[in-house]
Amino acid sequence: MALKIWLNDKLVDEADARISVFDHGLLYGDGVFEGIRVYSKRVFELEAHIKRLYESAKAIRLEIPMDRDKLIKAVEKTVEANGVIDGYIRLVVTRGPGTLGLNPFTCETGGIIIIADNIQLYPEELYEKGLKVISATTVRNHPLAIPPQVKSLNYLNNILAKIEALDVSAAEAIMYNHEGYVAEATGDNVFIVKDGLIYTPPVEAGALGGITRGIVIRLAAEAKLKVVEKNLTRFDLYICDEFFLTGTAAEVIGVVDIDGRTVGDGRPGPYTRLMRKKFFKYAHGKSK
Repeated sequence: MALKIWLNDKLVDEADARISVFDHGLLYGDGVFEGIRVYSKRVFELEAHIKRLYESAKAIRLEIPMDRDKLIKAVEKTVEANGVIDGYIRLVVTRGPGTLGLNPFTCETGGIIIIADNIQLYPEELYEKGLKVISATTVRNHPLAIPPQVKSLNYLNNILAKIEALDVSAAEAIMYNHEGYVAEATGDNVFIVKDGLIYTPPVEAGALGGITRGIVIRLAAEAKLKVVEKNLTRFDLYICDEFFLTGTAAEVIGVVDIDGRTVGDGRPGPYTRLMRKKFFKYAHGKSK
């Protein structure tokens, strides 16, 4: 069955979901987006995602042509129309059609696109065995160029790092900022465990303030585990006891090898397994 796509102000058939070739989202990557999960027909952390979307839009002076309540309803209607039980939503706001110049203010009205479908970022076996990752040579965008808190349509920085990983058959690449500190993976936040403490880079290092990241930090605190936000180096990743990534699509997944160095005993460790279990229960609305 063909998907129903929310386009601007209504649901349309997938074949009719078309945007102008003059849309600045296409021409210049001018826009913002959110990736959101659906669990058991329930849109996960929707209000948090909508809040981040509007903050990203405000930062780049993009007016979203729909108020928050109506946008939330549009997301829910799209999920329902496609019969999504466990899946993924891509919510996009573009600058809209304008001229061929860079001037964003020639675009009169922003565009809204909502896609609700299924997703599996990694096969189930990798959650049991763990990922192999590399250190990217592509440096994370400087925060004065594009603030890492803005989830923009311009993902070329991340894509170039992802290509580095794919070229050597690695699942992910770890990106470092201009000072050499760990920023994030190409699509996920980074956590490590060392001597019983969980560490994660601060968003100021160049990481997106991930929704899943925030939940994992909270769940860890509830489990009486200490999480420390601090700058991490490549050396820290090489010598850590455990290493895991978090993200909307990835959820919580262990890393067992970085740049040819084995992490821990080469299997996802106890903290990683615990946080994955706790996140799964939280996401599916189950008791602790």
